[in-house]
Amino acid sequence: MKHYRPQVFFLVLLLVLAAAIMLACGSPTAIGTNQSHGLESITLSPATADASGYPGGLVQFVATGHYTTPPSPVTPIVPQVWGACYQNAPVSVVSVTSKGLAQCLAGSSGTYTVFASDMTNCLAIGPCGAGCQITGTAQLTCP
Repeated sequence: MKHYRPQVFFLVLLLVLAAAIMLACGSPTAIGTNQSHGLESITLSPATADASGYPGGLVQFVATGHYTTPPSPVTPIVPQVWGACYQNAPVSVVSVTSKGLAQCLAGSSGTYTVFASDMTNCLAIGPCGAGCQITGTAQLTCP
């Protein structure tokens, strides 16, 4: 009589893993920290900031999420991506941390767009918050 226990064990393990992956991919809570399925828009505060008016030139931006279901709005939210652009192109002369703290670096001059984005179900990522993302923007002026 043959023993099929190892093969049955691996088959069951594969089925459980496949089910877990399928559930995770279809689950709204797996999309992002803000449950993006109900996220309609993001706004940033302050909407405009001049870095020269902030201590050390550090500007703290705060993201507010506007959802289709209560509670809405929610402040703060933790967007999946923070960044900065100039004329719709990513820049390296403005740094933005994962918590929205922006700083003008050497070589920066002018007004830059600070953005915060959360991906939607399509998972496409574009530059400066473009693509299948819900994005909020603000303006940062560097000296």
